[in-house]
Amino acid sequence: MDKPLKILFVSSEMFPFAKVGGLADVSGSLPKALVSLGHDVRVIIPMYKCVAEGGFELEKLYDNIKHPLTGRMFGFGLYQSRQAGLTTYFIQNNKFFSRNGIYGASWGEYPDNALRFSFFSKAVLAASEKADFHPDIIHCNDWQTALVPFYLRFSVPHDGFFHGTKSLFTIHNLAYQGVFGKAIMSLAGIPKKFFNMNSLEFYGKINYMKSGIIYSDIINTVSRKYASEILTPEYGCKLNGLLRSRESNLVGIPNGVDYDEWSPEKDRYLKVNYGPENLQGKAACKKDLIEYTGLSVNPERPLLGCVSRLVAQKGMDLLAGVIGDIVEMDAGIVILGDGDDYNTRLFRGLADKYPEKVCVRHEFNDELAHKIEAGCDMFVMPSRYEPCGLNQMYSIKYGTVPIVRATGGLDDVIIDNDADPNNGNGFKFREINENALLDAVKRAFSWYGDKDGWKGIMQRGMAADHSWRHSAQEYLGLYERILEKEKM
Repeated sequence: MDKPLKILFVSSEMFPFAKVGGLADVSGSLPKALVSLGHDVRVIIPMYKCVAEGGFELEKLYDNIKHPLTGRMFGFGLYQSRQAGLTTYFIQNNKFFSRNGIYGASWGEYPDNALRFSFFSKAVLAASEKADFHPDIIHCNDWQTALVPFYLRFSVPHDGFFHGTKSLFTIHNLAYQGVFGKAIMSLAGIPKKFFNMNSLEFYGKINYMKSGIIYSDIINTVSRKYASEILTPEYGCKLNGLLRSRESNLVGIPNGVDYDEWSPEKDRYLKVNYGPENLQGKAACKKDLIEYTGLSVNPERPLLGCVSRLVAQKGMDLLAGVIGDIVEMDAGIVILGDGDDYNTRLFRGLADKYPEKVCVRHEFNDELAHKIEAGCDMFVMPSRYEPCGLNQMYSIKYGTVPIVRATGGLDDVIIDNDADPNNGNGFKFREINENALLDAVKRAFSWYGDKDGWKGIMQRGMAADHSWRHSAQEYLGLYERILEKEKM
């Protein structure tokens, strides 16, 4: 590469500023890895209430930016934060972003999300121009930013500020597409001619995800397995045909782990730090987790963990169905996560039924998430589909053996120990039912009784390197591929 690239990374959430799911972790980690490789990366996200009131050191750049893209009605402020060579911009508009939630509240999604994120997508381009940051690549993520490639192609002059700028669109979860009524088109500045099946129309509505798929230069998703899965009717969410039409420009790049945040050797939340050559500290972390959660479990018996959204996609109904069996086997489980009303009530009921063996916390608690990874013996991820998943990579680093369904990034990372005892780092099941999950749990419990065998599984997992540096190199190759296409 002749010179450092200028990359504008566009996301609807970013750790530590605003987090709902794994997208925030990616947005907080991948740009840092790219900066460490010598590139000029700027992240841009909305300035939510949690950002404005979060005690972060923010600098106001502009107070009320007006731009032809955003129209006369919607000006916005631009703030920035600079940390460790990474600049993060924040789009400030109280009408759209000064709310307690990011995408919605307990009663559901905000009804104006279509307008909120079409405005954000326009403001991204306006802010880049105002800040005089001319990106080589605009890297967009999920449906909330999927209109950026559309506006880049059709709403700004080709020979103007963004001349030569290319776009990459990353699909983190195809199931969430941003599908809205046709009426949003005029408000979002999308001409009627784009309401057709070859463009943004989707079963009589408008689909923001289609914009990213059709109008970006290249598409990628967050594991190699998921990149192939979404081409099938089972996982393609009615977009598999469209994705197959762009298969030559669809790439799977696995997410990585920020080992500054997720390493048992330096994790600030742990009672005792430990590593693959010094596993004694893990027992102290298990004792600490038991005390932290108030459980009454035998520390010699398995303790399972789960940090997840409590929704059907994550296979939470399967997990709920085997908790009674886990308790009968004299084991405990700690579950951290929030979700829909049905699953929240379901797991609250299980915690009430087995108060000494089952702890369920419906909250965002970063400290507890780290304590679960360190203090548990096993980590359960029974997902129906999982584009990438991060917790299976966190878990193996902490010597916490994953029990996962063989799908997406879970299938890429975890090697079943029964199928390959020399390389196994966890346990997998394929069928989507409780019996298959329970069989995997029982197989893991059987190995847990073999101290030397279990130690081998732990140490093989802990030795793996899933750092962001490897994935960042793959993204750089993808950026170069996009820019080379322009020269051809």
